[in-house]
Amino acid sequence: MNETINSTGPARQDRAITVLGGPTAVIDLGGLRVVSDRTFDAAGPQGYLTKTAGPAAGEDVVGPVDLVLVSHEAHPDNLDERGRAFAKSAPLVLTGPLSARRLGSPAVGLAPWTAHSVPRPDGAGDLTVLAVPAVHGPEDAERDADGNVNCEVIGFVLSGQGLPAVYVSGDNASLRTVVEISRRVPDIDAAVLHAGAARVPAKFDGRPLTLDGHRAAAAAAVLGADVVVPVHHDGWAHFSEGLPEIELAFREAGLSALLRVAPHGSWLSLVP
Repeated sequence: MNETINSTGPARQDRAITVLGGPTAVIDLGGLRVVSDRTFDAAGPQGYLTKTAGPAAGEDVVGPVDLVLVSHEAHPDNLDERGRAFAKSAPLVLTGPLSARRLGSPAVGLAPWTAHSVPRPDGAGDLTVLAVPAVHGPEDAERDADGNVNCEVIGFVLSGQGLPAVYVSGDNASLRTVVEISRRVPDIDAAVLHAGAARVPAKFDGRPLTLDGHRAAAAAAVLGADVVVPVHHDGWAHFSEGLPEIELAFREAGLSALLRVAPHGSWLSLVP
């Protein structure tokens, strides 16, 4: 499966994903098109962060979407200005409660371990979107008044009849959180992991804010996923690891066969 997004917009795929750079992925499941953490701005400064590359495809060529997932809206490397406008124009946005309050309609806030159902065009029932926890920094870091490290972040598990269960991690750095997710949702088929070991010197003594390669490999092993798609490891200056480091970590763990990597804009199957 190697169709590339083009100017007419991509055809709907069967249980597939394409990565557009940074955290942005397009996931087709059950006839629905889902887009996660849109970052469509051009390269350049974004506050205290620097974007080093634009997206593989703009919002105009992604085509009509049914659902947008926002792990958090507080940081521009997960939701930039054009991404925010794109999300606001979608039929439905699922995110955390605080993010939903700031985004406004059509955002719906989900606390961890709550779910939202979306009717599927293929007639096979609903796509269930379960919000799961995420820790955007070291497990032992100080937490804010709402109990969050860095800011409110959630991940998602997408599932439905005849579909692979797909975990989208969001900006999570905590293996303990992955263990909890695997215990509560034991049948994860595919994992979309925000790797890249994001670091900001002023935060938590420069410790990683997202998974590094070795933690991503450990997360894949804990989840028992058959397919792993790494995202959020390129396009920004604050990522301390890229795809070579992630591939090396999986190779050292004996898990290279799980990785699915292709040029941005090319489709990958979410089933083995």
